[in-house]
Amino acid sequence: MPSDPVVHRRRMTLAAAGPRLDAVSIEPAAGRASGALPLVFLHEGLGSIAQWTARGGDVPARLVAATGCPALVYERQGYAGSDPLTAPRAPRYLYDEAWQVLPRVLDEAGIGSCIPIGHSDGASIALLFAARFPGRTAGLVSEAAHVVVEAITLAGIRTAVALFEASDGKLRTALSRYHGERTEAVFRSWADAWLSPGFAGFDMTGELARVTAPVFALQGETDEYGSPRQLELIADGVGGPAETWLVPDCGHVPHHQAADRVLPRLAAFVGKALDR
Repeated sequence: MPSDPVVHRRRMTLAAAGPRLDAVSIEPAAGRASGALPLVFLHEGLGSIAQWTARGGDVPARLVAATGCPALVYERQGYAGSDPLTAPRAPRYLYDEAWQVLPRVLDEAGIGSCIPIGHSDGASIALLFAARFPGRTAGLVSEAAHVVVEAITLAGIRTAVALFEASDGKLRTALSRYHGERTEAVFRSWADAWLSPGFAGFDMTGELARVTAPVFALQGETDEYGSPRQLELIADGVGGPAETWLVPDCGHVPHHQAADRVLPRLAAFVGKALDR
């Protein structure tokens, strides 16, 4: 898989869901493969478009080049270049993103059926979307999804809060590269939502049986926000075929921390989903 793929990019603004959302569309320079469907990238709870390309690896572009599929990468409200939040995140914000916002984003972008590729919060959104819109989901990648709240999840977030507030400012500085003056709001809206009493009972496993598209669920072996139980719940709960992978020697971000192992597996899964 090329580490410096040749693709065509176009910056976009999407507004059908209400707030203005920053987005990028990516096309394979060699042209779309036969039967290609769009890959839709859904970022993590502290993520952005730029974070998909961080650490020297442009994940969306590499997958576009490897699969011949176009891609849409967008930022949800409150992040980086999109409009700011106007209220605290509700306990059901992942459902709202999956069932209300994402369908409108896809409609505005002219996307019907697609293959969502989600990381962390984005993976939970991808699963919820597939449950509600099976006809628009040809397959999905769930990377480090949370389908229930675990003790390790809350402990990991509390550790992140301590790091964010630490005097050395390393985490705050790292996030500010992507979110600028919104860094404080981005971090607090994520941490406050997950640590709120209203979120303690979060459990989306009841929706999984309606996911009939093929699922590739992966998670790092040393993920600081979730145990392997998340993969087990996904595999046991979905109504369609599921492949799981607990990635050895890897934490919460397999697509960067183990890119050379992970990206070929993602490309292979996309190919199988298109061949169905």
